Amino acid sequence: MKYTLGKQERLKRRKLIEKLYTEGKSVKNFPLRMMYLQTQHTSDFPCQVGVSVPKRNFKLAVSRNRIKRLLRESYRLQKEIVYNNLEEPYVFMISYIGKEEPVYEEVFLKMQKLLNLFVEKTKEIKNEEITS
Repeated sequence: MKYTLGKQERLKRRKLIEKLYTEGKSVKNFPLRMMYLQTQHTSDFPCQVGVSVPKRNFKLAVSRNRIKRLLRESYRLQKEIVYNNLEEPYVFMISYIGKEEPVYEEVFLKMQKLLNLFVEKTKEIKNEEITS
């Protein structure tokens, strides 16, 4: 598996993002929150991801951009957790909901826990669908 995060793996379509926030479910591992939705998308990859940092918590664009870079990098290095455990295509948005600027090691560990929580949640949903 290539550890890249190319154009096709990024969530950019406005309609998909709106659908994600209206119909999606979420999983949290403070200071990260992931909104996810199982839906078809145009990418060849099993999932598309977007990152966001609220302007309300970080006024300076420099701070927001740095945190988004940290989120993308930690996801890029750990995306195999998700890729190895999904059969259906997903879209998700990872948001930083903390108030202080994080250090990379903290983001890396929290991202790992968040991705594992997401995988567990999707397996639970799949098991419920099979039994019902």
